[in-house]
Amino acid sequence: MSKDYYEILGVSKDASEDEIKKAYRKLAHKHHPDKEGGDEEKFKEINSAYQILSDKQKRQQYDQFGSGFEQAAGGAGGFSGFEGFSGFGGQGGQQSGGFEFNFGGSQGGGFEDIFSDVFQRAGFGGQEEPRQQAGSDIASDITITLEEVAVGTKKNIKLYKNVKCSECDGTGAKNRETKTCPKCDGTGKITKNIRTVFGAMQQQVTCDECHGTGKVPKVKCSKCGGDGVIKEYETIEVGIPAGIEDGQTIKFSGKGESPIGGGVPGDLYITVHIQPDERFKREGNNIISEEKIKFSQAVLGDTIEIETVHGKTKVKIPAGVQSGDTLRVKGKGIHRESYFGKGDHMIKIQIVTPEKINRQQRKMVEKLKELGM
Repeated sequence: MSKDYYEILGVSKDASEDEIKKAYRKLAHKHHPDKEGGDEEKFKEINSAYQILSDKQKRQQYDQFGSGFEQAAGGAGGFSGFEGFSGFGGQGGQQSGGFEFNFGGSQGGGFEDIFSDVFQRAGFGGQEEPRQQAGSDIASDITITLEEVAVGTKKNIKLYKNVKCSECDGTGAKNRETKTCPKCDGTGKITKNIRTVFGAMQQQVTCDECHGTGKVPKVKCSKCGGDGVIKEYETIEVGIPAGIEDGQTIKFSGKGESPIGGGVPGDLYITVHIQPDERFKREGNNIISEEKIKFSQAVLGDTIEIETVHGKTKVKIPAGVQSGDTLRVKGKGIHRESYFGKGDHMIKIQIVTPEKINRQQRKMVEKLKELGM
């Protein structure tokens, strides 16, 4: 039974690319095998659906041909179309359905052009070489402070994932000794008879014995059992750029899982969360804080020390400042690589009125009152 990729991701058929991406990230995070209660099979299913719907061409093919081409296109593992088209089954160019198609002829055009166009759009690509298989993507989360947002940071994250076996260097073979794959005779491909909406066809697919390499182990590696990968923890350093927004996701190519049988690792997607800070509020590239000063400081002016995302700094309070006024400290905000310079630190002044005063202070205030202050 064919799978509904839209249903797997929980989105509608007219969902935008952003909606599909958000749905994938949420589900991948929920079902990732590294998480408690994760589901590896569900995670793989989600990844397969995302690989189809996140690619405009593959999504168009899927929407156009649906389940009729799902098997021909390699199923959920890779809707990349036929790797090599060998022609129709049956005798005399006839299909099992009894229809005869003449793809040649002196006139040209006709069915030849029609089917050529259909196969191209369906992803048949007879001359195209098989794509190197890629491992699964990984989605993870990380939390950083506002100070780290201001200047950027590097973090080490520990992931439990498929990594290339160090014993056999990913070959799956003891002493890295391999032999020609007996199933595909070293071609990396096998021919498979399939049924499509156009009848019986032959399709060249990646050999499932050697995974397209054309080689298999003479003796399987004892560490990975011939898979070429093992499941273990790996510590990865990820760079978080300055100025990143809360909830923003960063892609790290080739930091995902290594595929069985060799190939390129998948990608790692890190969603960054910014830890709330009661001292500061962020507005774009600027940082806003509130500073309380005394009445005397407001009247006479003063120099005070404040906290910023870059550490402590001194700020001059001008005489006559009013409660609610905002002072700007240039260059003490968020630095963003795509912009010139840094944001600023904005200080909102609050003049504190004492709730209790002693007798001497009262006399002084009364004197000021008499003086019209």
